[in-house]
Amino acid sequence: MREYFAEAGVPTDYVLFSNYEAQVDALFDRVIDVAWNTNVAFVRCETRAPAPCLVLGMRNTDRDFTTRLIAREGSDIAGPESLPGKTLALGSADSAQAAIVPLHFLRQAGLEPGRDVALLRFDIDVGKHGDTGTSELEVVRAVQEGRADAGALGHATWLRLVEEGRVDAALVRSVWTSPPYDHCNFTALPDFDAALARRWSEALLGMRYEDPRWRRLMELEGLTSWVEGRREGYRLLQEAMEG
Repeated sequence: MREYFAEAGVPTDYVLFSNYEAQVDALFDRVIDVAWNTNVAFVRCETRAPAPCLVLGMRNTDRDFTTRLIAREGSDIAGPESLPGKTLALGSADSAQAAIVPLHFLRQAGLEPGRDVALLRFDIDVGKHGDTGTSELEVVRAVQEGRADAGALGHATWLRLVEEGRVDAALVRSVWTSPPYDHCNFTALPDFDAALARRWSEALLGMRYEDPRWRRLMELEGLTSWVEGRREGYRLLQEAMEG
């Protein structure tokens, strides 16, 4: 990325953080100018900032993310409303797709987590906001092994595990998909220089998958194009986190 932005005329360096909370703090402490945030980190930035933050860009695969509810084959579970008296496996507590969003839809169905629905939680890699996918693998295992009646995970992880043959289709199936919401983005504070923000965004969006110099980088990050940032894709998660 440094090489790309230098060539594009917008020199950019990077700093790595062990967790997203530290990254958000660094953004507000002006240690960094732009944060590559998860959706949870972005919503927290929005909560702290005095005005709407800037969304400088995102991966094409960050748009219209969804949560899948999976259940054992042959069960009568069809969605959150089917879960009274059941056990639901969840991923890391700070994962939008594997915990925050599914709990939101449980409540939308009039169910109180822990009272109406038992929870089996896998709080692994907390601070990573579900980015590693490790807790979601445990969710699938719990449903396959019968320790949970249903489980929640992101659609991208579900599709990858199916493709890799790590899901036993004779035991588990996807039964419900949430409404779409957006995932990661590049976030800047409201007072970030407008001209620089525009130049940086234009440079980011100019990276082409067809260019062999950048293709491997884009493959590693799971995208085929960078797209403009948008705010409306975070409304569902904002509502879930406020609730």
